[in-house]
Amino acid sequence: MSGKLTRSDDRILGGVCAGLAEYFSLDPTVVRIAYVVLSILSVGFPGTLVYIILWIVIPPKF
Repeated sequence: MSGKLTRSDDRILGGVCAGLAEYFSLDPTVVRIAYVVLSILSVGFPGTLVYIILWIVIPPKF
């Protein structure tokens, strides 16, 4: 794990997946694909709700 968890500037929507990828030293594409697969398997709504909550809770990078 590398430093503080923040949203990333390498963003597609809110920078949540890329921020998590930076925090855990993973490739952002892998995290994004995993998020999409998990959202589809959970019928979309819980994954969307979790993303919105993380978007609010995780601070932006300054």
